[in-house]
Amino acid sequence: MELNEQKLKIVETLQDKSVLKQNVYDHTEAAFEKIRNLLAALAREINGDIMDTDKRIRLVFKENGKFDVSIKVAGDILLFSMHSNVFEFDREHTVWKTPYIQKNKDNSYSGIISIYNFLADSLKYSRQDDLGYLIARIFINRENQYFVEGKRQMAMLFSNYGNEELGREALKRIIFTAIQYSLEFDLLVPPYDSVKITSVGQLEKKIQLSKMVTGKRLGFKFNSDDVLKE
Repeated sequence: MELNEQKLKIVETLQDKSVLKQNVYDHTEAAFEKIRNLLAALAREINGDIMDTDKRIRLVFKENGKFDVSIKVAGDILLFSMHSNVFEFDREHTVWKTPYIQKNKDNSYSGIISIYNFLADSLKYSRQDDLGYLIARIFINRENQYFVEGKRQMAMLFSNYGNEELGREALKRIIFTAIQYSLEFDLLVPPYDSVKITSVGQLEKKIQLSKMVTGKRLGFKFNSDDVLKE
């Protein structure tokens, strides 16, 4: 390829794909800002509704940076995290079977906002070995069309890719569903054989990190049969 042809190819790519990806990013960023505002408002509203109830169950909204916000709900924390890059789906993904993407391949480029579920105590006590789980991912494209990939109700409610733009009401439904899911996602007792042996180092580390006395039961991890398989 001649140098002039290469230059023209670069210009074409910048004009087409780079602009496309920037549009995807802008829609994703706008959606994330809506999530930020909705979570802050939700915390204020629910805390007002439960004002006369136990203060320990109040919601706590927190901004963790430009691309991360969280809300504490009882003993759980939901972390909403926006990725700063734009992605295309691998060829095995079922999204390629949708008429919307088959009609125009450019619709496959997406921004991602992930929703993770952590135990509040895992972060409070810096328990590095505790697990958090991805419960949903919101995919947003150049036309502000979206779909949600997740487990159970998170997956079943949003099969409308190409038919609905991502607005405030859709984001509210996603947030409410994620919160309800996390509240029903219980902490399970680990199998006895998986925790019956521990080293002195592991024991000392757990005592140091979680401030537990030696008589406390050790080895609990956030777990479920409904963990999202990547």
